[in-house]
Amino acid sequence: MKVLLWLATALLVIIAVLAGVWLANPSSSALDEPVAKPGEAAPAGDGESPSRWVGRSAGVDIPPRLPASLDGTTTPGGWAVLDRHGSLLPTPQLRQLFEYYLSALGEESLPTLVARIEQELLTLGEPARSEALSILGNYLDYKLALGDLEASYGDTSTLDPDEVARRMAEIRALRRTWLDADTADAFFASEEAIDRFQLDQRRISRDQTLSEEERAEALARAEQALPEPIRRAREETRQFADYEQARQSLANDPQALKAWREERFGADVSRRLEAVESSQRDWERRWQTYSEERQALDDAGLAAPERQEAIKALRARHFSGSERLRAEALDSIR
Repeated sequence: MKVLLWLATALLVIIAVLAGVWLANPSSSALDEPVAKPGEAAPAGDGESPSRWVGRSAGVDIPPRLPASLDGTTTPGGWAVLDRHGSLLPTPQLRQLFEYYLSALGEESLPTLVARIEQELLTLGEPARSEALSILGNYLDYKLALGDLEASYGDTSTLDPDEVARRMAEIRALRRTWLDADTADAFFASEEAIDRFQLDQRRISRDQTLSEEERAEALARAEQALPEPIRRAREETRQFADYEQARQSLANDPQALKAWREERFGADVSRRLEAVESSQRDWERRWQTYSEERQALDDAGLAAPERQEAIKALRARHFSGSERLRAEALDSIR
């Protein structure tokens, strides 16, 4: 159901932007070491580039459990894309695989996380596996070089649009220094498009020569330059926001809300939304009753084993199936 995927789609865009922020501001870690430029020998000793860990996974002891921040999550898929010759095609999903493990830097060492990535890459045949390892090494060194560049910028909160554009161009060039053009485009095209759009928004909003109508037209043109999936996500996010506003303003008039939904989304989608909302209202009523009864149990001063059994029975009375897991998870963050 497309409408029900709006929020998830918008969150993916937000996640993409947050990933860009993390890349631009890596935390102090094993990546924060001097690094050689492509084609130069890496400095000796502790100053060697982080790519030196690629290809050394055979000597790394990998813990059987994932780092705590990744526990219970799913490893990104869709990254093993090959051409007809068996060569690896760089994709956004390949970068997601790298970032999935590298996001746990600090919980585990860089060599361990690189070894985890290499375990995933073992599913590839040659030449794709060697190509993936080469991309990984270049990507690690790029992240270090980016950290050095960003550190040289200092405070960026008061930059004018021209200076922002200059720094964006430097970062774009840096990516294409460490990564070939196809890989850099696959990894960063959407992120760079969003950056350009946000810069255009900033310039347009500051342009005092524009009327309100001209400003709206300029913003619409800028949005049209975004990749189609991002444009669609922005539009769906706006529609979702409009719907939430309509739900609040028409909360006391169900028939008017139903008419609004049908006019905006059509009868079929409107019925599905109404069913979802009805289910959510039912959940909220049962959760409220359960919470009050649980509070009474907490106040009764039962021994721990008896209390846990009583709460378990209470959940079984109010919820079924996966709802009990949801209730248990909500209880855990009380």
